[in-house]
Amino acid sequence: MADQSDVRRIVLSLPETREADDHFGFTVRSRGGKYRGLVWAWNERAAPGEPRIPNPGVVAIRTANQQEKNVLIAADPAKFFTEPHYRNFPAVLVRLAEVDADELEELITDAWRYLAPRRLVKSFDEGR
Repeated sequence: MADQSDVRRIVLSLPETREADDHFGFTVRSRGGKYRGLVWAWNERAAPGEPRIPNPGVVAIRTANQQEKNVLIAADPAKFFTEPHYRNFPAVLVRLAEVDADELEELITDAWRYLAPRRLVKSFDEGR
């Protein structure tokens, strides 16, 4: 079972990542130097018409594309899901209580690879 402290530890161990100052979210410096969302807390709508509120038990993690997202959800809907807000966006919602730290690390590292510049990924891989 993973939690937000595992997310923080894993993300911040990757090069060129940073944590948001105002919410539970992490970015990576991508191609062109712009920071892009890598992992963030899912903001759940508890009731129709009510504002969304962060759900600490679920994070959104970037995927390579819609196909990868759909494969993850189909493989294990107890761990992975989506909602209409993420319909056409390459990120999967992950129930932290359903994944272990190793699986979470693989998901986050893959997400980092999709967004980080190739030179940074190459340097990271050579250092492992």
